[in-house]
Amino acid sequence: MSKRGLCSRTQAAQWIREGRVRVGGRVIVDPEYPTSVDEGAIRIDGGPVAVPEPIHLMLNKPRGLVTTASDERGRDTVYRCFDGAGLGWIAPVGRLDKASEGLLLFSNDPAWAARIADPRTGPDKTYHLQVNALPAAGLSVALVAGVDADGERLNAKSARLLRAGEKNAWLEIVLDEGRNRQIRRLLSAFDMEVLRLVRVAIGDLTLGELPKGQWRRLTAEEVVSLSPP
Repeated sequence: MSKRGLCSRTQAAQWIREGRVRVGGRVIVDPEYPTSVDEGAIRIDGGPVAVPEPIHLMLNKPRGLVTTASDERGRDTVYRCFDGAGLGWIAPVGRLDKASEGLLLFSNDPAWAARIADPRTGPDKTYHLQVNALPAAGLSVALVAGVDADGERLNAKSARLLRAGEKNAWLEIVLDEGRNRQIRRLLSAFDMEVLRLVRVAIGDLTLGELPKGQWRRLTAEEVVSLSPP
């Protein structure tokens, strides 16, 4: 049987949901199921799949885009930034909510992505955020100590004041794990609203001067530094 080659994200997701894809002999119905891209690990309709070239990208996500392949409410998604690039199937590594912006990784290697997203093995994530008030003395210490919210313990690995104006301030927060809207919920516990949230680094990989809405491929060194083999 001939090998199937690359296909679109939509087509691949459809085949998976239809139960036509097996990984290691097991039927998979989750399009984001983490697996290796090794040849022979994935089969479609019983036949082998041609191993795609590994793709590892970074995007400067604009505010207002949702991190999903499609949206039931018709909102623009992050995949708009890749229109016309002909990349084949790629998936986001982690998430940034609609109101957040900054560094977002994409790859066609779910196993690599899973290692990065795993709090036990993944790199720290660094965020710069604007809040609607001037921080009280000791806020950085309190953010690291954390709070209990909705049955979860929320805290930062580190936190510091970047700069302050007359009515608001910018903070830097580093997380070593990612929970749903973690920073916004954490600051809310201290009666502070996040006005702007930008992820500026993942591990040693920084957003740098990459323009908003633009992307680039990671170097081999960057791929290894984010998730050593």
